[in-house]
Amino acid sequence: MESDSHVKSRTSLCRLIGLERFGSLEGTLSVVENGPDSPLGYDVRRVFYVFDTPSGAERGGHSHHADHETLVALAGSFDVLLDDGSADGLRRVTLKSPDTALLIPPGIWRSMENFSAGSVCMVLAELPYDEADYVRDYDEFLRLTSSKR
Repeated sequence: MESDSHVKSRTSLCRLIGLERFGSLEGTLSVVENGPDSPLGYDVRRVFYVFDTPSGAERGGHSHHADHETLVALAGSFDVLLDDGSADGLRRVTLKSPDTALLIPPGIWRSMENFSAGSVCMVLAELPYDEADYVRDYDEFLRLTSSKR
């Protein structure tokens, strides 16, 4: 699955969005719904979450050809390292609130580290799982983004 998303993508296109909060004495709720008013800009077709991550572990370590993903720290905190393959395209974002989401377009290498104890990362993906959409080898990622250097 070859595409030009790796050529066009920039970490500047990754953005934090605030999720609406609905609070009461019983607690707080945030909602993400599919449709034209979705803050994500795409319909979610897959949801998964990462938890019980040991101290010092790194997760992610891949990019996508086509899939948009949004990460939310449901509990605890962690850092997301973003890389678009260009010399100035490295960025670190710390997620630590369940009402803040990080949108990541296709073509961006991402890895997660510095997980706090009890952290939970929820991922809202535009597409169902497809192994062919993943770039898991960093050297291959660099080849796909070589025109940016």
